Amino acid sequence: MLLTHSFFILRYQTSVCSQVECLWEIVEGLRGGFSNVLEPQKQEGYMLKRRKWPMKGWHKRYFFLDKGILKYGKCSADIEKGKLHGCIDVGLSVMAIKKKAKCIDLDAEENIYHLKIKSQELFDEWVSKLRHHRLYRQNEIAMYPNEKSFYHPHYPSPNSPSMAESASIRKVYLCAIQHTSTVHSAAAFPFSCNSQAKVAAWLQSSDDMDKCSKDLSVCEAYLLELNHLLQSMEVLHRTYSAPSIQALQVPSCISSGSIRLHASNPNLSTAALSNDKVDPESLESPFDVAKLQEDFCRVATNLHETMKSALSSLTSEKERLKQCLDHETCPPTSPQVVGLKNALATVCEITHTQTQKLSNESRASITESLSEFFDAQEVLLSASSSENEVSVSAKPLPSTDVPVAQNQSGTVLCQRRSCLPTPSPNNSTISLWNILRNNIGKDLSKVTMPVQLNEPLNTLQRLCEELEYSELLDRAANTQDPFERMVYIATFVVSGYASSYYRTGGKPFNPLLGESYECDRPDKGFRFVAEQVSHHPPISACHAESKNFIFWQDVRCKNKFWGKSMEIVPVGTTHVTLPGSGDHYEWNKVTSCIHNILSGQRWIEHYGEISIRNSSSDICQCKITFVKAKYWNSSVNEVEGTITDNKGKVIHRLFGKWNEAIFCGDPPSATCIWRANAMPVDYEQYYGFTKFAIELNELDPSLKLLLPPTDTRLRVDQRLLEEGNLEAAEEQKQRIEQLQRERRRVLEENNETHQPKFFRKSKDDTWVSNNTYWELRKDPGFTHIDFPTLW
Repeated sequence: MLLTHSFFILRYQTSVCSQVECLWEIVEGLRGGFSNVLEPQKQEGYMLKRRKWPMKGWHKRYFFLDKGILKYGKCSADIEKGKLHGCIDVGLSVMAIKKKAKCIDLDAEENIYHLKIKSQELFDEWVSKLRHHRLYRQNEIAMYPNEKSFYHPHYPSPNSPSMAESASIRKVYLCAIQHTSTVHSAAAFPFSCNSQAKVAAWLQSSDDMDKCSKDLSVCEAYLLELNHLLQSMEVLHRTYSAPSIQALQVPSCISSGSIRLHASNPNLSTAALSNDKVDPESLESPFDVAKLQEDFCRVATNLHETMKSALSSLTSEKERLKQCLDHETCPPTSPQVVGLKNALATVCEITHTQTQKLSNESRASITESLSEFFDAQEVLLSASSSENEVSVSAKPLPSTDVPVAQNQSGTVLCQRRSCLPTPSPNNSTISLWNILRNNIGKDLSKVTMPVQLNEPLNTLQRLCEELEYSELLDRAANTQDPFERMVYIATFVVSGYASSYYRTGGKPFNPLLGESYECDRPDKGFRFVAEQVSHHPPISACHAESKNFIFWQDVRCKNKFWGKSMEIVPVGTTHVTLPGSGDHYEWNKVTSCIHNILSGQRWIEHYGEISIRNSSSDICQCKITFVKAKYWNSSVNEVEGTITDNKGKVIHRLFGKWNEAIFCGDPPSATCIWRANAMPVDYEQYYGFTKFAIELNELDPSLKLLLPPTDTRLRVDQRLLEEGNLEAAEEQKQRIEQLQRERRRVLEENNETHQPKFFRKSKDDTWVSNNTYWELRKDPGFTHIDFPTLW
């Protein structure tokens, strides 16, 4: 789980990828300045598209390509009716093809679309059309940056129902009155028909509402114009700065210092090789960008003034409506009053929506925190109840934010650090595109990265991070009701993803074969050990135990880079047993995706479905869905879950955000089961680490004497990075990797295999603890064990 939290998990090797792996080809985009690209013919037909969730196969969808916009639905009739499953701007996507497998991948930042065609002839035809449409679309955006006919998926078209509805606010009021007058009989209200007609006439004659309606229509137009300007600036910036694929493949004898790399779309370029002529039109790009920036500021100012005018009109209308209602003789609970109030709330909501569209923050910051929306009690449901009743006797979950470690009796054990020695380095000067450009569509486990892209934690320590909220397992162990127990188990599963929200800036160090890590936390009541048990494929195994639970797993991940985003697909099963009840819970993990790897605001999302089952009993099951973000909805990081009995009846419902909190029940009376701990001060400057993460690599002098020589805390390059010595860390990293290669060569020459010290292979081919670590630890430094020299 936590292995998937960084923006990639890499193994260091020098082996060259095989010919089969190197079949992905990046489709080149527009080069140079504007050019005469003929309008391409439309293309339509069926293709196979990979399903929404990973590892669930492919389904047939009908695609329609017109002027660089690729739309798809179930069939051609749905496309004609506008029932689209999605739209892709091919001009703004990174396109890669795999000829042998007849696959096409389009990375549109928010989504990665995997397409496949069975027929070689149709594949060639689609690739040819997509190339043509892509060039046409890129050229169109570059030539006409202010054109308002461009498609953008985040906003509805001018003829869409949502635009029409927002064009007139008075219709909302009138519809509310007409609805209440038709649904209920006139005799049921103190309001008379004359009163209704009077209010309707008053609304129709309102100058403020006329003005507000016009203002909001103008605001909508301004928003669309701002969007097109942003889109145009982005394209011009890409066109001016990014090299073509040919330029990226310059021989080593040719200097490439003058080539500027751009992150988000490497296929647009005005840069050429040193012997190419400079396109005169491309020199105008800086001027074009400056002009677009001026237009953007002007339109934004106009939008702000118009929004203020609309707000003023709504405020004035609200006061008039309030005065009108105050003079009526009807009781305040009259349905007409309720209808008018609801209508006014709708108007305010529309205004709020317009304001949100103007926001230039990241998608994550736009979303409204669930913790602000719900005024929920932070206690769990009563043990015997399957309803949404709150247990008064239940105690809030304990906070882990304490300055010292304590055992259960409250005795102070040791002081733990609250900050790293040095802040994270600036890695903005490193060109990720130079490193990753040849690895689109491939597993990144064989790509070596500079030490600056690491964080001073190891993958084995990341596995331990999944236990940050281990108190949820303690609560599950002390709960008698099996359904309530499942609530805590499910919440624990979600909580393991929380720390990834702030950790997209770096990757953990990859463990060396035979490397180990221990974490003894008496304050939390558990002790943890992990070991790197395999190098090909890379497998990390871990085991944790306490008086309340036993936790273990082995982790293997597949990492794919798609041009703008990277997917991490974990393989394997996580286990938890509760000795008190005899329950044995098992679950899978979801896919993680890092967006905007190369430029822009980098963000992570987890999506897929987790199934939790109790192999000791079929009384209940749980399914948790990590909802994939949609371009038409600003909500991100959402989680939904259901706990059902053996007949499929829903007993509990879970919802929330994996980075904030999980609730049980139905809003607004839902119960808060878990809330993420507050982040440390200046966490952005220290790799985005939580307090728990800061403590993981701490090395106390007394502890150093007890650890085996393979413990991660003793790894030199990782320690040097934590201390801010980048040059020495890079040097040590290369030395350590070379030592690993030499050990591997010796094993191969002697026809031997590595034997882990603390884990063994089980009958089902998974790695489990051999339960020897803590016994061997009684001998300080494990002096009687023969360990390889890792560093």
